[in-house]
Amino acid sequence: MASLGISDAEREAMARLDRDVIQPSMDALVVLEFCTQPSPVIAKLATEYAAKGVRTVTIDVTKEKLIAAQFRLQAVPTVYAFFQGQPVADLTSYRSEAQLKSALDQLVGQLKLGGQAASPQADIAPLMAMGEQILEEGDAARAVSIFRQIGDMAPQDPEVAGALVRALVAAGETVEAQAVLAALPAEAAAKPAIARARAALELASAANAVDTTALEARVAANPEDYEARFELASAKAAAGDRDSAADQLLEIISRDREWNEGAARQKLLQLLEAQGLADPWARAQRRRLSAVLFT
Repeated sequence: MASLGISDAEREAMARLDRDVIQPSMDALVVLEFCTQPSPVIAKLATEYAAKGVRTVTIDVTKEKLIAAQFRLQAVPTVYAFFQGQPVADLTSYRSEAQLKSALDQLVGQLKLGGQAASPQADIAPLMAMGEQILEEGDAARAVSIFRQIGDMAPQDPEVAGALVRALVAAGETVEAQAVLAALPAEAAAKPAIARARAALELASAANAVDTTALEARVAANPEDYEARFELASAKAAAGDRDSAADQLLEIISRDREWNEGAARQKLLQLLEAQGLADPWARAQRRRLSAVLFT
């Protein structure tokens, strides 16, 4: 029988992954640490959480390169939590003991370890919250990875698809983001999460390679150059500078709310939708808009 180029050591590494991670995760939460030097914090928590249905496994990336390559690690150390054969959380950004304990407590409670285990699809809320937090912190690549993992658990959930699209947009992967949206069923298009994701994609695609310096000079020379202000706002929004974008759009609205058939207001509402209408920043901008429109 051909070996397919896999050495005995590599075959043993794959067998260990199945034996020590995949199979135990069927009825326990397995914390898998990829590293060159094991974390003393994780080692400490391994003993404390053993009775709660949590196990820890360490993979030395210098010795088991095949496994590391399969996981497409972006950095070392990387820490994943597995349950029922699937990665359910990326714990890499939780470095302190308090942070890790909080994350583990949440996972243990949601997955109902030690009792009747819930299916991974039934309890994705804490994983979504973790992904959103990481995206908000600016680590778009890791957020993409997390939302992809959640998508494997809940492939029909529009909230997951929308979050993945927004993470892809933040990571600059607009072509893939468009492909994800295009693959969704027609009934998903009306979902708020998908509308938000589409707004984020449209904003990111609206202005490419725009010379903001020239636009800022035009606005400074002529405050009523609304076309320049609008282009500047679009460029700022595409670059992720939501505050500057909102400022420019509100300035247009305050000076001429009907300019270009209300284009500035429409763009601002799109910006708020992309942020999420329940977001504190979005609510603050809505108050600013109301003050401009009704005073």
